[in-house]
Amino acid sequence: MDNTKDVQTVLSFCSGYGGIERGLDIAGVKHRVIAYVEIEAFAIANLVSKMEDGTLDPAPIYTDLKTFPAHLFRGSVDLITGGYPCQPFSAAGKRMGKDDPRHLWPYISEHIEAIRPARVFFENVEGHISLGLREVLSDLEERGYNQAWGIFSAREVGAPHQRKRVFIMADSISAGLQGHNEHESDNATRQPNQVPHGHAAPKGSSGGRSATWAPEPNVGRVVNGGSNRVDRLRLLGNGVVPQTAAKAWETLEEELTA
Repeated sequence: MDNTKDVQTVLSFCSGYGGIERGLDIAGVKHRVIAYVEIEAFAIANLVSKMEDGTLDPAPIYTDLKTFPAHLFRGSVDLITGGYPCQPFSAAGKRMGKDDPRHLWPYISEHIEAIRPARVFFENVEGHISLGLREVLSDLEERGYNQAWGIFSAREVGAPHQRKRVFIMADSISAGLQGHNEHESDNATRQPNQVPHGHAAPKGSSGGRSATWAPEPNVGRVVNGGSNRVDRLRLLGNGVVPQTAAKAWETLEEELTA
C-alpha cells in the first residue's frame, strides 16, 4: 500500500458487520470503504443502520460477489478485505472445499485480477490451513502478490475464548518474503502435511496496546427474548473479532515490509 496517502480506499467483500474494517481502525489505518459486498439480509440491514446513524460512512452495498462489477473499480482500490465463507473448510461442516457451492475464492481471485489493488487482507477458519489455503496462496503468487499469513486468536488479544482464525495479507508493492517464520500462536499445534505457518503473535501479546478486552462491534446485546436473536447470533458467529484483525494486520504487515 502507498503509505504516503492520507486515506486508503477499501473494498469490503463478505463484509458481515464490518469487523475487519473496525480492526483497521484499531490498528490506526486511515481508510474509507468505497463499497461493501454482502449477501446476508440481516448483515446488510446492520450496515445500513450504521450508515444512517453515522457510525459508518455511506457506501453502496452489493449483494452478489459472483456478479460484482469488479472492472468498475480498477485503479481506485488500495485494499480489498474479506472474511470469505468458511463452510467449505470448517471442521464443523462437511469440508467439501471447492465442491461446496459457497466456495467464493475463485470469484475473489478473479476480482483481484480485475481490480489490481495494492494489498489484500483476508480471514478464514483454522481448518482452511489443511484445505484451500494452498490454492489461495498460489493464486495470489501467480497474480504477482507477496504473501504472509498466520493463526491469530481472540484469546491472545484479551478475550476469554479462543476463536482461532487464519489471516492472509498479500502485497503487490513490498520487496517480498524470502520465507515464512514458523511461529505457533496460542498453543496451536502443527499438523502433518500442512503448508508452513506464517508468523503468529505470542500468546497474550497486544502490539503495544492494552490487552483489556473491549466489547464486540455495535450489533447489540444478544439475550433471551431479544429481538432478532437468531440473526444477531448468526451475525456475531460469522463475524471477525476486530481486535484480532488489528493484531493480524500489524504482525503480517511487519513481516511483509521487513
